[in-house]
Amino acid sequence: MHTLEQLRSGALAGTRRLDLSCGLRTLPGEVFDLADTLEVLNLSGNQLESLPKDLPRLHRLKVIFCSDNPFTRLPEVLGDCAALQVVGFKACRIAEVPSAALPPALRWLILTDNAITGLPPELGRRPALQKLMLAGNRLRDLPLGLADAQRLELLRLSANRFPQLPGWLTELPRLSWLALSGNPLGWHRPTPAPLASVPWQQLRVDGLLGEGASGHIYRVHQHDSAQGLALKLFKGAVTSDGLPEHELAACLAAGQHPALCTPSAELVDHPQGARGLLLPLIPSSYINLAGPPSLDSCTRDVYPAGLRIPMPTVLRLAQSMADAVAHLHQQGVLHGDLYAHNILWNPVSGQALLSDFGAGTLLPVDQPLHSRALQALEVRAFGYLLEELLAHAVADAGPASAMAGIAALTEACLDERPAERPVMAEVARQLASELPSRRV
Repeated sequence: MHTLEQLRSGALAGTRRLDLSCGLRTLPGEVFDLADTLEVLNLSGNQLESLPKDLPRLHRLKVIFCSDNPFTRLPEVLGDCAALQVVGFKACRIAEVPSAALPPALRWLILTDNAITGLPPELGRRPALQKLMLAGNRLRDLPLGLADAQRLELLRLSANRFPQLPGWLTELPRLSWLALSGNPLGWHRPTPAPLASVPWQQLRVDGLLGEGASGHIYRVHQHDSAQGLALKLFKGAVTSDGLPEHELAACLAAGQHPALCTPSAELVDHPQGARGLLLPLIPSSYINLAGPPSLDSCTRDVYPAGLRIPMPTVLRLAQSMADAVAHLHQQGVLHGDLYAHNILWNPVSGQALLSDFGAGTLLPVDQPLHSRALQALEVRAFGYLLEELLAHAVADAGPASAMAGIAALTEACLDERPAERPVMAEVARQLASELPSRRV
C-alpha cells in the first residue's frame, strides 16, 4: 500500500500501479502526474462518492478498483476512459449503473455486494466483455442486450432475486463458469442428509493453512483423536461467488467421491457464531495445479513457468477430474468454479482433488433438460482445463494416440454450440478409454 507522502514527494514517479487507502474523499491531484505510466489504480477502502471528470487524463489506465467506498452510482466518467478494461466496485452502495459508465474496452466488471436492481442493455455491446460479477445485488432479470455478449465466459449471479433465468443464458457460446445459488428460482430439490456436528469446544486449532474469498482454513485436532483435520471458517460476508450457506448446501448435495474435497462434519457452537466445515487434511505433497487468473489473463488460470507434465499423468489427472465432475452432475450439483487453481494435485503420483464449492449451484431434479443445458456450460470449463493440460503435456511421454484423443475431446467440450457438447459422464468414459491396459 502506498502513502500520500510518497505520492506527493514524487517518490512514485513512473509507477504502473498505485494503491491508496487512507480515508480519501477526493482523488489527489498528484495522481495525474503519473498519467504517462499508470495502468492500475486501486482506491479501495476510502470515503469516495465520486471520481473527477478529468479521470480520462490517465490515458494508460487499464484497471480501477474502488471497492468499499460509499458510491451510490457507478461513475459515468469511467465510460470516457478509452483504455479501461477492468472495473471493480465491490461492497459499495451502488444502486444505479448508467450505460455511459461502461468503458468501450470493458473486459471484467465487478459489482458484487451492492444494491443494483437493473443493468443497462448496452452492457452486451461491450465486445471484449469476458467476466461479469454481480453476486449479492437485487437483480430480478438481466437485460436482453446481454444476449449479445458473445465473449462472456464467467458470470456470477448468486444471492440476487431472479425468479427465473432468461432462455438465452445457456445459449451463450463461451459461458463456462456460472454461479446461481441464493435466487428464488423455485427449483425442486430433495433435502440432503445433514452432516455430523462437531462443537468448537472439541477442537484444538494448530495454525492457519490458508485463506480464500469465503473463509480461512485452519489445521485442527479433535481432542479425542490424533488425526488432523482442516477447518474452514466462513467470513460470513457476500463473496464474489455467493454466501457461505450456499457453499454448505452444495457440499451436502455433492456427497463423497475420491477426487472431491468435501466436508465430513459441520462446526457448531463457535463463540462468535461463525459457520464452519471440517474437511480431510490434505497431505502437504499436494499443491495447487495453477494460480487464479491475473488481471491480464482475466478468465484463464496462471500456471507455473516451465511446468511440464508427463502425458500419462495428464491422462490420470484429467480422468479423475472428469469422473469427479460427472459425479457432481449426477448429484445435481454445478461446481461453478471448475478451474485448475481449485485442483490440488500430487505431481509425483498424478492424484488430484477438486475443492472449493463456493460457486456451487444446486440444479432442479425435476427439470432434466434445463439441468443438462446448465451442465453443458461446465463441460466447456472442463474443455479449457483439458486445453491447458495439453499445453503443459510432455508429448513424448505417452502414446501419440492419447494426445490426439484428448485434443479431439477438448474440441468437443469447447464447441460453441452448447447442445453439441458431450455430457460429463461421456467425457469421463472417453478419458478412461485412453488409459490403455492401465499402462499409466
